[in-house]
Amino acid sequence: MTPRDASDDANDRFNEPGRPASGPWSDLDRPPLNSASLRRALVREGGLWSSLDVVPVIGSTNTDLAGRADRLSEGAVLVAEEQKAGRGRLDRTWTAPARSGLFFSVLLKPGDVPVQHWGWLPLLTGVAVATGLSRAAGVDTALKWPNDLLVTVAGEERKAGGILAERAGAEGVVVGIGINVSLREDELPVPAAGSLLLAGAATTDRDPLLRAVLRSLEDWYGRWRAAGGDPSVSGLQETYAAGCATLGRKVRAELPGDRSVVGEAVAVDGDGRLVLATEDGVQEPVGAGDIVHLRAV
Repeated sequence: MTPRDASDDANDRFNEPGRPASGPWSDLDRPPLNSASLRRALVREGGLWSSLDVVPVIGSTNTDLAGRADRLSEGAVLVAEEQKAGRGRLDRTWTAPARSGLFFSVLLKPGDVPVQHWGWLPLLTGVAVATGLSRAAGVDTALKWPNDLLVTVAGEERKAGGILAERAGAEGVVVGIGINVSLREDELPVPAAGSLLLAGAATTDRDPLLRAVLRSLEDWYGRWRAAGGDPSVSGLQETYAAGCATLGRKVRAELPGDRSVVGEAVAVDGDGRLVLATEDGVQEPVGAGDIVHLRAV
């Protein structure tokens, strides 16, 4: 039985008319995703999404999709109800209870876009996720450069999601997305974590949330490709800057090689790098590293 068949059978049993809410799902506030319904809504001729599979559990959706990238069409989507070895940036782990969030990866093959613009893909995904969640969940979201999704919980800024983009196969990029949806306070992995539920989301139903995010990602990816990957022409650079909570703040950039730079984040340049104005009067672009916000807005 393929992963798709297994997921469909599980969802069909759960949604069978007249069937009581019982079975392998111990938390009835966290029903499984309906993969068949999601495919009907998102996979269409002429659209970006070419396939959509939901699996009950997996090590990492990014690792699995990347391993099959050369055999899959662009627009493949792999969703896991639970990840056992989910990965974030800088080899960090991402774990959460089953069905408490959206954990998925998408395969993109932007062969008509110059490779030097591909670095914008994680930032593009951040804009798309923030836009989709704001519309579907009614939650104000912000982006921490380069790829964290922030929400406000009890007046405090917390991380509710993250993005990891990796080259895959000969011509692909796999973008992994993790979003805490219904995590409760006692389930948070660290105090700085948050969730849509804790931020007062209008809904924690993952089906419409996933649809909104994937439709927003299709829209922004289409604009970016139509502009040849140009972040200015596509409107991506301006939109990212408008929603970036890092800009205008004093930050510390922890860089490879145990080096760090402190300065005010003043811009996101045309290559997607964060530009820091240091106390020495130097503007230093940062393309990779960990950013620590040192003061509130």
